[in-house]
Amino acid sequence: MVKPLIYAHRGASHYAPENTIASFKKAVEMGADGIEIDVHKSKDGYLMVCHDEKVDRTTNGSGYIKDKDMKELKSLDAGSWFSKYFEGERIPLLEEVLDLVKMENLLLNIELKNGPIFYENLEMDVVNAIKSFGLEDNVIISSFNHYSLLGIKKIEPRIKTGILYIAGMVSPWKYAKTIGADAIHPLYVTINKEVTKECIRNDIMVNPFTVDRENDMILMRNIGVTGIITNCPDIGRKVVD
Repeated sequence: MVKPLIYAHRGASHYAPENTIASFKKAVEMGADGIEIDVHKSKDGYLMVCHDEKVDRTTNGSGYIKDKDMKELKSLDAGSWFSKYFEGERIPLLEEVLDLVKMENLLLNIELKNGPIFYENLEMDVVNAIKSFGLEDNVIISSFNHYSLLGIKKIEPRIKTGILYIAGMVSPWKYAKTIGADAIHPLYVTINKEVTKECIRNDIMVNPFTVDRENDMILMRNIGVTGIITNCPDIGRKVVD
């Protein structure tokens, strides 16, 4: 049985503020194979790494990312909400994360946050950033907006895509094939050994999210998934090694 890869969800976000460089570096320390991030666009067109459409939950600011320019977003404290130890952490630019990924030879799962707010040319801008770092082979792009995944494949077929979904899907390997996707990224409770086996047999990777409990990780490993997306990469490393 092939060992599943460990993707740190928004970095090692159980131990450090999500989607920050500190969280990504903690994931590296814990032996993650890759990191998972979320990308939006600022008012002036910069690719910003943050989960929510608004900055309220994870910074000391408020309002939508789309309504703020990069300089304003960079001025926000993205660490203090988690603990005083991380005071002064900033919202990263995608380019900063790509630089770290290249330096550490990591895998990277980029979730495109294209909906309910839609960003013009998000797919093209993300692909261009990936290509500028020569990281086409290190990246898989996922989204709940499957039209975005179609767009990625039209722009750059070499970049892998993964279908995000949270409801039980019938024959997801067939659907993945119809849109040219390379993987499914299901909520982990929606898959089983039979689904996983058929996906693998059809060359579709299975990377469930967000798996944090050791027993659930063991189950995912035992049913043969290719990757585990987790807030706790240290537990994942322990389970798969």
